[in-house]
Amino acid sequence: MRLDDEEESSNIEQGGSGGGGFGLPFGGGGGLGFGGGRLGCGGIVILVVLALVFGINPLTLLGGGGGGLPVPTQQIGQPQAEPGAAPGTRSPTDRFVAKVLRTTEKTWGRIFPAEVGSAYQEPRLVLFQGGVRSACGAAESAMGPFYCPGDRKVYLDTSFFDDLNRRFGAPGDFAAAYVIGHEVGHHVQTLLGISDRVQAAQSRASRTEGNAIQVKMELQADCLAGVWANDNKELLDPGDIDEALTAAAAIGDDTLQKAAQGTVVPESFTHGSSAQRQRWFRRGYDGGTIASCDTFAGGV
Repeated sequence: MRLDDEEESSNIEQGGSGGGGFGLPFGGGGGLGFGGGRLGCGGIVILVVLALVFGINPLTLLGGGGGGLPVPTQQIGQPQAEPGAAPGTRSPTDRFVAKVLRTTEKTWGRIFPAEVGSAYQEPRLVLFQGGVRSACGAAESAMGPFYCPGDRKVYLDTSFFDDLNRRFGAPGDFAAAYVIGHEVGHHVQTLLGISDRVQAAQSRASRTEGNAIQVKMELQADCLAGVWANDNKELLDPGDIDEALTAAAAIGDDTLQKAAQGTVVPESFTHGSSAQRQRWFRRGYDGGTIASCDTFAGGV
């Protein structure tokens, strides 16, 4: 992705640094209900594995919001700032994130007045290391990138990009950009009122029905990431779309479940299969409009 001449977003925050002792308070919320203790990194590993097996969004176990990408639990070191850089200087990876976020602001800033009839409200993006607290609760890097509708912020530990490359086999700058585009897609859903309607529908549904609704929510975010990619074609290098499709396939529920437990349980999917995630990203890219991303209209 050609971002050298692109400006950086001003909506970037530096979050907290949790480290191995970052505790996660439980109590309230839904999920498996582990009681009132606190979990460190080892407990988070168990939590994520259980969430994948039982088809539960890991963030719900923290009493938080959804929208996170399912990820493996190994954390790889934070990118470092350039040699000789002043303390507090952002790393090249952090600046990449800021530039990608700026492209999403421009895209949705154009699309909202034309398609929605209102101005786009830009989200904030919080860069953190190890652990962070949000309006949706506390989370660690092992939970992966996520969007919190409670404070309308995207949370990202950029070490996830190393996981995406080394453990998922999805390298490339546009694979990383797709992750950001997906999370911003959840912000778009919040602005459109879709997130509230989904939450209300899930409160009345069984677990299996709720999972199916969540899949449609996640696939729509993939599609909206495709709309953003379409709007930035002039910045794309040959092969960038393939990088995004590879990343979408790598984090499909069927792929992750097979790797984690050796079997696939479709009724427990919360994000969609690899093929579904690829198909809806491509549909957004080909359609280029919010209207092309109605995953709730019929089968996905």
